Amino acid sequence: MTSKVQAGSIVLFHNAAKHTPEALPTILETLLQEGYTFVPISELILPGEYNVDYTIDHTGKQCPAQP
Repeated sequence: MTSKVQAGSIVLFHNAAKHTPEALPTILETLLQEGYTFVPISELILPGEYNVDYTIDHTGKQCPAQP
């Protein structure tokens, strides 16, 4: 269930999914035990305009634009 999570992953849970409510506590506990922390998405997404303030690399990661 958490085997594909890695540093920097964004984990999305659909609140209307059938099994989310019962699975969520186990998933979160497992990730916490593995040393992961949780932050708001606003701390992960760079502000600004695409190709002006940031770019996106081949892995989908945002990178600050080079001056």
